[in-house]
Amino acid sequence: MSSMSIFYFLLLSFRFCDALDSITTTNIINDQESIISNNGTYKLAFFSPRNSTSRYVGIYYNNLPAMQVIWVANRNNPVTDSSGSFQISKDGNLQVLNGQKSILWSSNLALVATNSSKAQLRDSGNLVLLTSNDTIIWQSFDHPSDTILPQMTLIHHKDTGRDSVVRSWKSPSDPSEGRFFLDFGPSALPELFILDNDSRYFRSGPWNGNMFIGIQVNFPDYQSLNIQSDGQGTITAVYSHPVSPMSNYQISYQGTLFQQYWDDSKREWEILFQAPSNECDVYGKCGEFGSCNSRNSPICKCLKGFMPKKKEEWSIGNWSSGCTRTKQLLCGIEGAKEDGFFRLQKMKVPADNNWLQGTDQDTCRSQCLTNCSCSAYAFETGVGCMTWNGKLIDTQEFSASSVDLYLRLAHSEIGNHNKVKIIVGVIVSSGTATLVAIVLVYFYCRRKAEQAERKRTLLDILDGTQNLDKFEDLPLFKFGKLVVATNNFQECNKLGQGGFGAVYKGTLENGLEVAIKRLSGTSRQGVEEFMNEVLVISRLQHRNLVKLLGCCVERQERLLVYEYMPNKSLDAFLFDPEKKSILDWKKRFNIIEGICRGLLYLHRDSRLKIIHRDLKASNILLDQNLNPKISDFGMARIFGGDQNQGDTTRVAGTYGYMPPEYAIEGRFSEKSDVFSFGVLLLEIITGKRTQWYDEESSNLLGYVWKQWSEDNVFSLIDPEIAYEGLEAEILKCIHVGLLCVQKYAEDRPDVSSVISMLTALTTAHFRQPKQPGFTRLLRISASTSSQSHHTSSKNELSITNISGR
Repeated sequence: MSSMSIFYFLLLSFRFCDALDSITTTNIINDQESIISNNGTYKLAFFSPRNSTSRYVGIYYNNLPAMQVIWVANRNNPVTDSSGSFQISKDGNLQVLNGQKSILWSSNLALVATNSSKAQLRDSGNLVLLTSNDTIIWQSFDHPSDTILPQMTLIHHKDTGRDSVVRSWKSPSDPSEGRFFLDFGPSALPELFILDNDSRYFRSGPWNGNMFIGIQVNFPDYQSLNIQSDGQGTITAVYSHPVSPMSNYQISYQGTLFQQYWDDSKREWEILFQAPSNECDVYGKCGEFGSCNSRNSPICKCLKGFMPKKKEEWSIGNWSSGCTRTKQLLCGIEGAKEDGFFRLQKMKVPADNNWLQGTDQDTCRSQCLTNCSCSAYAFETGVGCMTWNGKLIDTQEFSASSVDLYLRLAHSEIGNHNKVKIIVGVIVSSGTATLVAIVLVYFYCRRKAEQAERKRTLLDILDGTQNLDKFEDLPLFKFGKLVVATNNFQECNKLGQGGFGAVYKGTLENGLEVAIKRLSGTSRQGVEEFMNEVLVISRLQHRNLVKLLGCCVERQERLLVYEYMPNKSLDAFLFDPEKKSILDWKKRFNIIEGICRGLLYLHRDSRLKIIHRDLKASNILLDQNLNPKISDFGMARIFGGDQNQGDTTRVAGTYGYMPPEYAIEGRFSEKSDVFSFGVLLLEIITGKRTQWYDEESSNLLGYVWKQWSEDNVFSLIDPEIAYEGLEAEILKCIHVGLLCVQKYAEDRPDVSSVISMLTALTTAHFRQPKQPGFTRLLRISASTSSQSHHTSSKNELSITNISGR
């Protein structure tokens, strides 16, 4: 090679290295190469999603512990090996090619070829294609994938259709176009929709200039959106004021829209907002003329003046058929009394409004009243007059201030409502002070007598136990109140069923949602477990233990009232192929730590020393933030101050979680709970149930031990959490899990040691585990094993799946 050729080669190499954020027509990005934005925030390179070998060209955040892709070029047409390339073609288009030089993706512009054009990854994360005079002729911001970045503008034209479509991935391992995408709807009034294959899945309500009035959040961070409408159907949305430079909106493959930002101090993503956030956010949950309230049970009811179309379906929790009028409107009929409007306060207004610009509230009302097709109207500052013709769908009741919806009803419906108010007012105003005093004294004495009777009944049940005075402060509920709270224990409110009885969701008079455990009249072990649970958990209080709010003992009824856990039980997430992706490693490790803290409190830190004896995934409940709470103390045992071990001839529990010394000999101790925790820890890491088996291993412990012994530990990790950079921490937890499931109790650590190991920076000082107990399938009599290994309750609060013993 001549000296001049070498000079030009070095010059071109230096130029490419110096321009790390750009490529030109003379550069090609091969599979292992990349460009990085000038500020170092974004990288463009080939990547493979987890659990996939397909290769894609994408933009993702640079230098984060877990890859988060925000744009994909060839999302619907991957490269099948590492032979792909990304380049500017001779005609000036961006292209992704495979090893056979077939075009898999192109910017697809009709351009005049120019050797000076280049592609640059800008500090905003926008990939732009530039002409020789730096004019942008194509940009990735105009062709988003599943993510909206700061400075990105979305444009919707009513007549020409969607221009900028933000569409979900098909799955975590497949970035091709999924089911869900964002849209601004058919109205000239800006309103955000999430569509599921063109069916509505979520609706934000109209934009009032500052926020969407159909979204109720504590702090409207989505105000960082700036949405404008020209009134003719063209809507623009700009993510203009982000809470952080590294923030975005992203629509998941399951249809949830998140707003999140990177917290560098915590080294994790923080979620600011998500939609849908509850069942009522799902479009049309209660059908036409139905209203949804996530705080109520059941969540759906008919609007004033309406009744269910199909009562049988409503009684079992299927509300899609909606409601129909109880009395028909008489609008337009000569001589009929004029219809009126009933005010519904704090509402999410229905879908598909008619927007009447330049109209005040009085005119808005009169226009609706004179139009016999008008079913309702609303007036909101920043929006103006909205009316609805025909059916009303997707309404919600909110707890905070929102919009008042005026519902059109027949005159007789409005009149009856006013009569009721007048009658009530007359009764109240005409009562004398003496009569009121007599009534108050009577009900006070009656209430005290009932409380005393319920207290005596409780003490009779607990006869023979110690320290009965400890129950003096335990709230006692009236059975009638719990009947009302559960709508007479309707099947649609049932959360789960176990040997003890059933658990129902209920709503108390003060609006508090609770879980109510009702003893079955045919349950042989129920009374004993009821007594034991009241005795144990009423004296405990810890953030990682489910809270007992009170109980009910009337006649033959025995009920326990607990705080309600909206996210049900851990097994409902962990073993569900659709839901398990919600449990990333951070959430799983938080659950592991929470269970440890709860066990440490039971074993060491509470006034009592308690052995749980039935720790398992379905007995770990999750609150709204996925924090764990240990439940089901029906089989728990209280130890004396110096007692370290107990014995029983009646072994009860769930097979797969019981240690050998308990299952075979009936001996239990702190180390029994440690064994159960170890099994649970390995389930959380692998995503497999303890009874899982393959051709070579008869249960989960056998499978884990085999992979550990063959130095194939990485294969144990649930693909949903197999992130780069986290392997060491996950392997440490597997090591701890194996130490917890050792065959002999003395070889297992106590809970305080488990916590120390989980927070240790290295495993160098850890003991090497021996083969666990029960690595082969153990045949136990039916009286000691769970009847249903795969039962998953919707909210398995205090449900123990054990056979009669």
